Amino acid sequence: MRLAALLLACAVVPAMTAPAAAQTAAKSAARSAPIAYPETRRSDTSEVQFGITVADPYRWLEDDVRESAAVKQWVDAQNVVTDAYLAKLPMRETFRNRLRALYDYERFGVPEKKGGHYFYTRNDGLQNQAVLYVRDSIDGAPRLLIDPNGWSKDGATALAEWVPSSDGKLLLYSVQDGGTDWRTVKVLDVATGKDRADLVEWVKFSNLAWAKDGSGFYYSRFAAPEEGQKFQALNENQQVYFHRLGTPQSEDRLIYATPDRPKLGHSAEVTDDGRWLVITSAEGTDDRYEITLVDLSRPDAKPRTLIAGLENNWTLAGNEGTRFFWITNKDAPRLKIVAMDVAAANPVPADLVPEDKATLDGANVVGGTLIATYLVDAKTEVRRFALDGKPAGTVSLPGIGTAAGFKGDPEDGETFYAFTSFATPTAIYRYDAKSGQSRIWAEPKVAFDPADYDVRQVFYTSKDGTRVPMFVVAKKDVGKGAPTLLYGYGGFNISLTPAFSPTRLAWMEQGGVVAVANLRGGGEYGKAWHDGGRLQNKQNVFDDFIAAGEYLIREGISASGKLAIQGGSNGGLLVGAVVNQRPDLFAAALPAVGVMDMLRFDRWTAGRYWVDDYGYPSKEADFRALYAYSPYHNIKGGKAYPAILVTTADTDDRVVPGHSFKYTAALQAADIGPQPHLIRIETRAGHGSGKPTDKIIDEYADMWAFIAQHTGMKPAK
Repeated sequence: MRLAALLLACAVVPAMTAPAAAQTAAKSAARSAPIAYPETRRSDTSEVQFGITVADPYRWLEDDVRESAAVKQWVDAQNVVTDAYLAKLPMRETFRNRLRALYDYERFGVPEKKGGHYFYTRNDGLQNQAVLYVRDSIDGAPRLLIDPNGWSKDGATALAEWVPSSDGKLLLYSVQDGGTDWRTVKVLDVATGKDRADLVEWVKFSNLAWAKDGSGFYYSRFAAPEEGQKFQALNENQQVYFHRLGTPQSEDRLIYATPDRPKLGHSAEVTDDGRWLVITSAEGTDDRYEITLVDLSRPDAKPRTLIAGLENNWTLAGNEGTRFFWITNKDAPRLKIVAMDVAAANPVPADLVPEDKATLDGANVVGGTLIATYLVDAKTEVRRFALDGKPAGTVSLPGIGTAAGFKGDPEDGETFYAFTSFATPTAIYRYDAKSGQSRIWAEPKVAFDPADYDVRQVFYTSKDGTRVPMFVVAKKDVGKGAPTLLYGYGGFNISLTPAFSPTRLAWMEQGGVVAVANLRGGGEYGKAWHDGGRLQNKQNVFDDFIAAGEYLIREGISASGKLAIQGGSNGGLLVGAVVNQRPDLFAAALPAVGVMDMLRFDRWTAGRYWVDDYGYPSKEADFRALYAYSPYHNIKGGKAYPAILVTTADTDDRVVPGHSFKYTAALQAADIGPQPHLIRIETRAGHGSGKPTDKIIDEYADMWAFIAQHTGMKPAK
């Protein structure tokens, strides 16, 4: 996907005129020929930081591709080279065709019940965007409310967040265009299916919360960025507003702001009884919150700080009048549930459901019961508790996998949840909290047999002796030493749990193995597991991933020359770092939308939030740790690197594409061997959310064909 008109001519192989054998030979020769990368201008830019001269020759590639003609020319040039290379890969169409077939099945989202109406999303299979429907009874006829597939010609404008009002008569929803994190918020009349005049803009990283009476809604926004800075400006001074229906945004009422602490972000939610506005404030990505409360029953009520200090996780699970239930890690690294009377002058939390060996993942009050989800070695277990904390049994799940949902009315026992596993497409279940019974509400019909696949969990030992879990999934008839895709993330307290993916299934159908490692830095085992993989401990994440690769080869699951790795965002950083550290271990690498310049990540959009996991480049101890593993700064010439296909998108305003641009330029300039080091840059796409189905299929067909080529995969018979 970029320019080298020079190469494009010799890269095109006649598809219909040459005999098949001649075509095959021509393709093989073209793939093995050295790639003529576009020439990338190199500057002498450098800075001295803590006594170290840090070169940054490709800083000019940080400029927004929409604003810089030079960057756009570079992007176009790189695309031409990459497109030409990918077009010759023998399994590209095999994967594209199979991905289209595997995506062509009906998919449902978890329903939300309001005012006797059931709201849910559905994709009929190959629709670029899911469609929102409503039913007037649990098994009633569906009525289409919002179909975003007509919003843009390329299908890249998506329905993002949506929230029905308490009576189900109105729907608050947001529009995401081209993958950006920015949102435009609108209001729909459910009965007529028509939009009201209300329009709210410059919303990002925001919860949307209706007032109980439906008179308006609460949201969080930033100031409009300066001209040309929409996709790069730092996100600071977030504020909470109330929008009253029927009025312009200019009249929205400011509810909460902290101008003296511009790095704080604020998210507002309304309790189910409508009485309380709960504002959660955080400075970074850590689960360290301040809680501010507004009593909405009093028109003159001022925001009241309930919990100060940014020290612990405080996540609302529900309330019963002034008695609030919180998930917290205060004195409980694997979390617990506490109760607190907010009417008290100095509210004190009291343990309700104590910390367990399993990691508490979420909790909600439904039908007078606390339904809590736990992670047991990265698999979901669901437990019930009375509101006094006494155990009340478990929710029986269909198998080993991931369950999510369990939201609903505290008084109404009806709730829904989704269940999925690596070889089990997501099914939706209706659960009656009063009877404890589940039934299938929507189950997909798929064109493969889940029984053909083996899902197992293994444990391996990392460099420092830490025991790390990993899921290994493959067809039951796959032999030893198969082409293997190892995936990891390892950061921000995010847990990797079993989930179905048509893209991974396409890889496994061709005889490949998928391995998902639960690295430190994630949330699988609570705070200690997260802390073990961040800040000065970040190298542990890379060691865990390298040890996973070594285990797969040692155990004969994969083999030398057959192991590919993949990761996105923080996982893209992971892939870039381990390739620098152990280029000999991997045959191919897929770093997606990665954080590649660890010395400047905090200068754009959401980057400044990430200091909780990465540290501050401006502080010496953090700088030295970051500089030691930063993918952009640690490419080692003189070593043979694996084949690398970097992927990013022009509208990624989460991890700006300049990270991937600079990293790719450095790869192509280095003496790291003959394997291809390419970049695929998607247009009108962002960090991942809202990406249309056809773009997903094209992207994964390219990525799988690329790693298939470099792991020796042959098409399944």
